[in-house]
Amino acid sequence: MRFKQIYRAVGLILLVTLLGVVGYMTIEGYSFLDAFYMTIITVSTVGFQEVHPLSTGGRLFTAFLIVTSFGTFAYAISAISKNVVDGELNLYFRNRRVTNSIKKLENHVILCGYGRNGKQAAHVLKKHDQRFVVIEKKKEIISNMNEKYRELVLEGDATSDEILVSAGIEKARALITTLPIDADNLFIVLSARALNPKLVIISRASDDNTDKKLKIAGASNVIMPDKIGGAHMASLVMKPDVIEFLDYITGQGGDNIRLDEITFDHLPDQFKNKTIRELEIRNKSGANIIGFKTEAGEYIINPSPDTIFKHNAKLFVLGTAEQIANLKQLFV
Repeated sequence: MRFKQIYRAVGLILLVTLLGVVGYMTIEGYSFLDAFYMTIITVSTVGFQEVHPLSTGGRLFTAFLIVTSFGTFAYAISAISKNVVDGELNLYFRNRRVTNSIKKLENHVILCGYGRNGKQAAHVLKKHDQRFVVIEKKKEIISNMNEKYRELVLEGDATSDEILVSAGIEKARALITTLPIDADNLFIVLSARALNPKLVIISRASDDNTDKKLKIAGASNVIMPDKIGGAHMASLVMKPDVIEFLDYITGQGGDNIRLDEITFDHLPDQFKNKTIRELEIRNKSGANIIGFKTEAGEYIINPSPDTIFKHNAKLFVLGTAEQIANLKQLFV
């Protein structure tokens, strides 16, 4: 990184200053303060009077110090100016702010790539108040991103373990990779699964033969946008109102509708191993239970009120944003 040039330049300036102080103390017998003052007025070429008359050796050393410091300062000014003009300093401090913000996050989502799919994923996550971090390596895309996402953006290559760690993958709840090249997505899935074995990983795939490889690599789910898009359009022809309603309740439509899930592990102890009737979700929050996932992974539509909420099971509830908020407050 070119920002290292600044450290190098500052180091050279300090080295020249130290050389001057030691030189004047040794050659002229100056005190530390006098030697430091003499060094500063020499390397800065301000032309103030000498602290004490210089000996021949002192004059030769002063000439050497002036020539050396002139080259050092020229290099330092060039390095600093280049970094400022190229935006390296702004990028450095912005990345530090982003890194400090990410360190405070937990249970967030990492979004790799901000293309068409990534942008849509970010929109849905934002609408559901889910904190997320975007990893994008194209400067032009980052500069055009909506300002409300800027504080959550890391510039870099998502295939790098270092970038994934910087995005807080060890504390994240999920990762979504939407890169257009399947090989890149496969590499990210492998790295992410190794860094966080409990992570939920959603990956995009373009080729029909890639989805199996991604699942073997550790992807929880694989989405093929082209296939889904075609099926969705065909479904709109056959059952337009049904599909539009499903889009509406799954986050593509209104802002006031929520389809959410309740997991057994997140319930307080007094609600565990109870029947759906005993939970009284509709009476207490107004939300409706529309589905149930058993501990064996089977799905049940409109489960019976006598269904027992056991370990590893999930409830799927539908309601307004206010009703879902009341439900989550109930189970805090």
